[in-house]
Amino acid sequence: MPTFESFRMPDAGEGLTEADVVTWHVKVGDTVEVNQPLLEVETAKSLVELPCPVDGVVTELLAEVGDTVDVGAVIATFDVDPGGEAAPAPAPEATAASQGAAASSVSAASSEAIAAPQAAAASSASQAAPAAVASSPATAPAPSGAAEIVDEPAGAVLVGYGVRAGSAKRRPRRDDALEPIGGEGDSEYPVLAKPPVRKLAKELGIDLTTITPSGIGGLVTREDVESAAKSFSPQVLATYPGDDQPWLESGTMTKDGRATRVPVRSVRKRTAEAMVSSAFTAPHVTVFLTVDVTETMNLVARLKKDREFADVRVTPLLIVAKALLLAARRHPEINASWDESAQEIVYKHYVNLGIAASTPRGLLVPNIKDAHRLPLHALADEIQELTGLARESKTPPSALRDGTITITNVGPLGIDTGTPILNPGEAAILAFGAIREQPWVHEGEIKIRWVTQLALSVDHRLVDGELGARVLADVGRVMQDPSQGLVWA
Repeated sequence: MPTFESFRMPDAGEGLTEADVVTWHVKVGDTVEVNQPLLEVETAKSLVELPCPVDGVVTELLAEVGDTVDVGAVIATFDVDPGGEAAPAPAPEATAASQGAAASSVSAASSEAIAAPQAAAASSASQAAPAAVASSPATAPAPSGAAEIVDEPAGAVLVGYGVRAGSAKRRPRRDDALEPIGGEGDSEYPVLAKPPVRKLAKELGIDLTTITPSGIGGLVTREDVESAAKSFSPQVLATYPGDDQPWLESGTMTKDGRATRVPVRSVRKRTAEAMVSSAFTAPHVTVFLTVDVTETMNLVARLKKDREFADVRVTPLLIVAKALLLAARRHPEINASWDESAQEIVYKHYVNLGIAASTPRGLLVPNIKDAHRLPLHALADEIQELTGLARESKTPPSALRDGTITITNVGPLGIDTGTPILNPGEAAILAFGAIREQPWVHEGEIKIRWVTQLALSVDHRLVDGELGARVLADVGRVMQDPSQGLVWA
């Protein structure tokens, strides 16, 4: 008798209660292995790839791409004994009951979106299963009969979820997996198309089964869909931005093609909530300073030629980060938070330095744990690693927790300065502007020097104007003369 196991949405960390399904790397009928990439989900903090917990055959996928699923809800089932003897077919009433029970395990927020497609998917899978068996002996049909169901614990966590002892198998990730899409009765000759092409066809109301594919192996291309759409709506595609705009992929284009409406989810939603809360909870005060950073630029040039720093990227951001850490050491009151519920000020005896990073998913602020303990090379290494992971949407949730003070580097965008909003739970954030060559009075003469602007926003409940000014002045002194750091170190 086949043995089925269910895979529940795990808690990806931070006590999050839900996640959005971004990509399935498998489909019903696929043979899978332990640790093979199963799907990607997006939480409110990061993009996480979930591994397959078992060896077997995929029998059901209970969540669609774009669905928001609660932690603990069943999102897939597997036949872990595909070579076992098939169970007798159940009565129609039993089949309906079992499908209803599976659908009800998904969160209330996404059940309506999943129930209808899942019923159709179950019907299609039952028709396609015999063909799959005939073509691949290792793949068994996914019977919907009454068989033993082995559920994993609902509270299981992501790390080590479902991995068996001695298993270390992993298949390459399939980023461009093609999924068959056919009309009714077309399971033998499905239409092949990549997900962005299917999404475009759906938005434009194009039936993929009516298109003659021009791609290799019968693949329907974007150009095929566009050509079909032009026959009835020549203006629709004139302003459509295409697949190179990832921030539009989860949206729906209006009928006239002039706008796309994108639901507010995950990182963007959490960022919006945090910024509104911060702006209207903490009274912000911002102080500004224009600094001659010519010596900082000279130091950066020397470090780039130093063998000790050959393996890391050295930029002015490294020096301003060290300068802020030194200033926080001299004025530890700046490294604090306000506990509203307890009506207490919490002074931190450590510095977790946040580096704001712009990513395709929105603004993330990963932080360097115990940055105050790091020498310059180690600090450079941490900055390089954290910003790289953030831009690849691979920031671990732990790196986004418990920051104490933040730097936002707006200089690479050509911006001189700004009035940054505090990261929630922190008392200060430093904006580092563009470094430009400008006329500057140096040693009594007008010379061309490298100049930048710094802006420090503080929570005025915790930080008085004098304290904020002293911290910013100390950062400026190190930027103007990096050797000052040797005196304060």
